[in-house]
Amino acid sequence: MTRADFVPLAGYRALPVEEMRAEAQGFLERMRKRRTVRDFSDRPVPRDVIEQCLLAAGTAPNGANRQPWRFVVVGDPEVKQQIRREAEVEERAFYTGGKAPQEWLDALEHLGTDENKPFLERAPWLIVIFAERYELSPGGQKVKNYYVTESVGIATGILITALHHAGLATLTHTPSPMNFLNDLLGRPDNERPFLILVVGYPEDDATVPDITKKPIEDIAVFLE
Repeated sequence: MTRADFVPLAGYRALPVEEMRAEAQGFLERMRKRRTVRDFSDRPVPRDVIEQCLLAAGTAPNGANRQPWRFVVVGDPEVKQQIRREAEVEERAFYTGGKAPQEWLDALEHLGTDENKPFLERAPWLIVIFAERYELSPGGQKVKNYYVTESVGIATGILITALHHAGLATLTHTPSPMNFLNDLLGRPDNERPFLILVVGYPEDDATVPDITKKPIEDIAVFLE
């Protein structure tokens, strides 16, 4: 493989310290308003907004610039209905079929979640995110991707942030196992389902759990 051409860094602008502080504080306040939503409106969301947010996700740093993600965007009502049906099979096994240990169920209890997932049908868009474990060369040989989980996780975080910035609500959903998504969406074996991101507007009367986030001293350690 030949070495990539290198070009001057463009688009970076160093900020004065006070402006830097203001930008950081403003971003924090905006992100503090982001909440996971389960009460979605069926109000349409323009496809081009989703496309722009996906392109933002595609700017994520990733192993060897292999960009090992695939976003399957589902708006078809019938496909959303099928996804809900299959996901709820797994969720019933988790919540009421003895699949989940009681400790896990106890940890989820304060959030009020259960096996019923109507948002998978009601929200205008489902973005099913796949992690591409390897690529196939034109000759059919496997070409390994690197740091796949880390790369896809970073891209997903940027996607959630971009959607929030655009005025949309999201929900991360991970039925386990998720292998049914490959068959349902016609994805190849080298793609592993990572999560379902539910996207849309919240209902006017949507509610969210009254929870808080950990303070800085509980999430960070500074060695100075």
